[in-house]
Amino acid sequence: MNTLRTLRPVASRFAKQSSLPTITRSFSATPFRSYEFIETSQPRPGVGQVTLNRPKALNALCSPLIAELNQALADFDASPDVRAILLTGSQKAFAAGADIKEMAPLTFSEAYTTSFIESWSSLTTNVKKPIIAAVSGHALGGGCELALMCDVLYCTETANFGQPEIKLGTIPGAGGSQRLTRAIGKARAMELILTGKNFTGREAFEWGVAARTFATWDELLEGSLKTAETIASYSKVAVMAAKEVVNKSQDLPLRDGVEYERRVFHSLFGSNDQKVGMKAFAEKKKAEWTDN
Repeated sequence: MNTLRTLRPVASRFAKQSSLPTITRSFSATPFRSYEFIETSQPRPGVGQVTLNRPKALNALCSPLIAELNQALADFDASPDVRAILLTGSQKAFAAGADIKEMAPLTFSEAYTTSFIESWSSLTTNVKKPIIAAVSGHALGGGCELALMCDVLYCTETANFGQPEIKLGTIPGAGGSQRLTRAIGKARAMELILTGKNFTGREAFEWGVAARTFATWDELLEGSLKTAETIASYSKVAVMAAKEVVNKSQDLPLRDGVEYERRVFHSLFGSNDQKVGMKAFAEKKKAEWTDN
């Protein structure tokens, strides 16, 4: 493979094969694109959902899928009708790694000069609205990295996480070594990455990778949608600011991070929603956000 192609979204040829739940969009007039490897919907007010949909490949990640995912996330980020985003796969697989057939023939010069997977490692960091990952089944390699990129990670107790790249003669390339280490510490991350050993959804919760676990796929989807809907019910300005300051905590020393947080906190006193929210609280009424 000499170049990485970007595939124009087309109607899903996998629609009839997918075991994913069918959700009718009824909360937005925003038109949805048609895609080949993902599906988009708006299942709850203010909530946009992206579902990975390569069932025959267990949602293995490839460049065309990532291009579609980037486009869908950008559309939701720009949409006034969407305030929180849910990213999921199927009950069997969130994403069972990257597509080995795409990677295997690459040479160093091809990978380097085309910046292979650069768009993978930053696809969620450019989105200002919160993204919740709902993980069931396999989340391996690139799939694990994709889940780690999201702002909140929910999973089933039996979900299967891992960075098995060492078994293929390589290493994580989309941020796995960095985000996993920040989540669980150097010693445990080093063991997992050097051995290629997997870990369960229950362990992900116990180690701080996942915020919550669920017993079943249905409970996972319902819990994830409920959280997304809750986030979507708040001021968009405040939610985006909250995501920004939490993410900054991963980049800045504590003192600098606290100062950064304070500056953003001060800036929100210039927003209309700060006045709306505090007035509603004092009057014991429900806030009617203006997003200004």
